[in-house]
Amino acid sequence: MMKELVEKMAKALVDRPEEVTVAEVDGEKTTVFELRVAPSDLGKVIGKQGKTARAMRTILSASGTKIGKRCVLEILE
Repeated sequence: MMKELVEKMAKALVDRPEEVTVAEVDGEKTTVFELRVAPSDLGKVIGKQGKTARAMRTILSASGTKIGKRCVLEILE
């Protein structure tokens, strides 16, 4: 469910939604979501001074707290 949340947020921001991929790496208490987008869309996902990325991380963190897991978003090039 969390993977779909990250994917939906990213696809809403980019020009090339078909190139959005999210990988989920499960740990014991932490889940890492690795987000990859087209190089031309990287700036849109990060936002000015990282504000968009920070907002996405906040939403993910709040959702993770609800299910009792720590969630981390990594934006990969």
